Formats: sequence, structure tokens, C-alpha cells
Amino acid sequence: MAPMPPPWQPQPSVPRPLPPAVFVADFSSPTQWVAGRTSAFPGGGPVNPGDNKLDHLVEDPAFSRSGVFRAERRPDGNWNAGLLTTEGSAEDFQVRAGDVLDARVQLPTELGAWPAIWTWLDGDQEIDVFEYHPDNPDLLELSNHVRGRGESSHYHRDPSIAPGAWVDLRVELGARSVVWWVNGVRVFADRRGVGSRWHAHLIVNLSVCAGRYHPRPEPGVREMSYRVEHLRVHRR
Repeated sequence: MAPMPPPWQPQPSVPRPLPPAVFVADFSSPTQWVAGRTSAFPGGGPVNPGDNKLDHLVEDPAFSRSGVFRAERRPDGNWNAGLLTTEGSAEDFQVRAGDVLDARVQLPTELGAWPAIWTWLDGDQEIDVFEYHPDNPDLLELSNHVRGRGESSHYHRDPSIAPGAWVDLRVELGARSVVWWVNGVRVFADRRGVGSRWHAHLIVNLSVCAGRYHPRPEPGVREMSYRVEHLRVHRR
């Protein structure tokens, strides 16, 4: 068995200038984004309890189209939740190997909130640009789940990560290594990459935890949200 690579430590590097943007998210655009369904959920949705989620996906633009991704408690115990994906849209945009994604997000504050930006295609090809849970207030989850490449993940802790904080994210989707930058610091390179032929759709959403791994929302909480100020994909 090959030896395990040493734990990743943040590197004092300077990011290279970004190449031209080939995709600038306009969350209000019906040609860029489809709301309220995704093949990442069984049957396309609207629920996914097997993934420990209370989401009930909705097309209502108030839950996603402004760039504020919202969730609201339902009488049945689930939560109406916002999700946008490029899958099935008229433009059908997909990120591909070598692209660089940059985004700026404001993290949620409520327990049970589960925001994420990620990729998906044909039940596979998942890169988690970030996931966050306010019960781990200073931690971002950064993961490469692309099958056939070997799963890799990293828990990035930093005092600048906190409920309500603004976070700048940059992910270099390299064929041989996916590299994450957080607030201008290179925090993880997975040394696995996505492969030269990789491509996938984008998903932006706010899920709600069902309690198995992270706490459910507190009983008095009726709404939660997080904001995506911008999301761009750059290509050389």
C-alpha cells in the first residue's frame, strides 16, 4: 500500500491572475439556471431524506433567483428550499477540467443551515466548492468526490470563517489536482484532480440538516438564508 500523503497545510502562495470569464452567474436568468429540481436528488426531487436533508425543493423565485438562497419551514416538518442548477437549462453550461471558479458568499447563521456550491453530472463528477454548517462555526468542508479519481476532502478551519461572515472562494479544477483558495490563501490541493476529460453542471443551494450528522434547526426558527454575491467561471 502506498504511503498516505502528509496532511495539507496552508501555503503562502499568491494566486495567479484569473483568465477570462466564460460564465458569469445571473441567478435571475431562466436560460442559465433551472430552479427547484436536480438529478442529484432521487427522481429529480423535491425531497432527499436519504442524504439526511429536510429540503423540499421549490421553483418559487423568492427562494433563489435574487442570489439569496432561502429555506422556510413547512407544516409537514420539511423546509421549502432554494436550489439552482445549470443542468437542463437552455444554455446547459458545464465547468470542465482546467477551469477556475471564483465566488463570494455570506454564510448563514442558523443551526441546521447547509449551504453549498457544487458540481454534478450523471450521478457522479461532484466537486464541493464549499459546504458549511454553523454548528462548526469556523470550518469549511472542501471535497473532491469524482469517482475513479479517489475521494479527497479537507476541513479548513480559520477565525475568518464564522456565521454571517463573507468568504471569498477560488477553486482551480485541475486535471491532476484541485486547488482551493479561501480569502486569498491557498488552503488545500488534493493531488488527485478531476481527469483531463471531466465536465459537470453547477449547483448552488441551501439545504437543511435532518439531524443525523449536524443539528436540525431549532424549533422557533422559521426561515434561514445565505447569499451568493457573485459566481464566475474562468477558462484559459
